[in-house]
Amino acid sequence: MAHDAVTPNTLQCLASGALAGMTVDMALFPLDTIKTRLQARAGFLASGGFRGIYSGLSSAIIGSAPGAAAFFLMYEKTKAAFSDLPARHQPLVHMVAAATGEVAACLVRVPTEVVKQRLQAGHHRSLATAIRGIHAAEGLGGFYRGFLTQVVREIPFAFIQFPLYESLKQWYAREQGRPIRSWEAAVCGSVAGGTAAALTTPLDVVKTRVMLSTSAGSVVGSAEIAYSGVFHTLARITREEGARALFRGVVPRTVWISIGGFVFLGSYEKARSVFVSTGMLSTPSSRA
Repeated sequence: MAHDAVTPNTLQCLASGALAGMTVDMALFPLDTIKTRLQARAGFLASGGFRGIYSGLSSAIIGSAPGAAAFFLMYEKTKAAFSDLPARHQPLVHMVAAATGEVAACLVRVPTEVVKQRLQAGHHRSLATAIRGIHAAEGLGGFYRGFLTQVVREIPFAFIQFPLYESLKQWYAREQGRPIRSWEAAVCGSVAGGTAAALTTPLDVVKTRVMLSTSAGSVVGSAEIAYSGVFHTLARITREEGARALFRGVVPRTVWISIGGFVFLGSYEKARSVFVSTGMLSTPSSRA
């Protein structure tokens, strides 16, 4: 089915994003676990190795649908708001739209990401104990530990991924002389996601270290020493472990997000195309 240029309504954005988020998180969760354990200060084997690679899946599923739904709602609405600008300004529009979407998504995603990563690294044995443990040690603020770090990671990632994604789709559509199909958009998403993933791995390592540590610097589970702040953490990792440590997990992260970009953006484009072309979830005003 060809990609539809019509902007989906609010319900179609939410439903398409939710479906895409759940699909990619469930399909690729083991790669995410391996990446997290490689980046943990304790190291891959001490954090669990290949054991329990689905630890934290429940937390990821809880956050994936609403987080992705929030992202695509803001992304599509921001793009539509600036759709009248000249073509030369569209890459900037896509950057702003992606950044807006990421901030909205992080409000939902960060608490589940904190719980998920601590389960992946073996700090807790179950979702319930992780929630109780984080709340007891750090209060409600503990669930938003690393929020700014996550935003700082996601915005550069989005600045690379989505303008590249949109440019690749437009270029391919011009080359073919027809609207791009959903699976072709998925390939564009894979290339864009993998490129962005490789370039932003140091920020992902920083985000992982901050989320796995505690605000008071106490030892949690397998001994994560507290990290605080993006630049402080970057400098500390470089000083204590060398610059190469900033690229720990780059291969599984790049592979994971390349495949994830194909599944995530392909699922979104397919669901969006079906919803728009069939009128599913349309409001009376949008059908008029």
